[in-house]
Amino acid sequence: MIKVLIQRDIAEGLEQPYEEVARRVLSAAIQSPGFLSGESFRDMEHPNRRVIIVTWQNIHSWQRWEESEARRDAISNFAPILLEEERITLLEPL
Repeated sequence: MIKVLIQRDIAEGLEQPYEEVARRVLSAAIQSPGFLSGESFRDMEHPNRRVIIVTWQNIHSWQRWEESEARRDAISNFAPILLEEERITLLEPL
């Protein structure tokens, strides 16, 4: 099992469009083999920053999703909404 931490900074005033796109991305991810769970958080010190923590069965499941056309299509909708490219950190249990 691995966790994937994704950080996204949303442009001012585009929070609602972000949430709509994020729901579509999650719906697509749920369909991907190896997806276990996902949570989304708002950074209390930076209200336009979202931190997503997704649990995958293994690194291969994540990589298959990360490289999929479905994810590329879904993520492309973030381009006009985010201030910069999302940051991804892969985490494994100790």
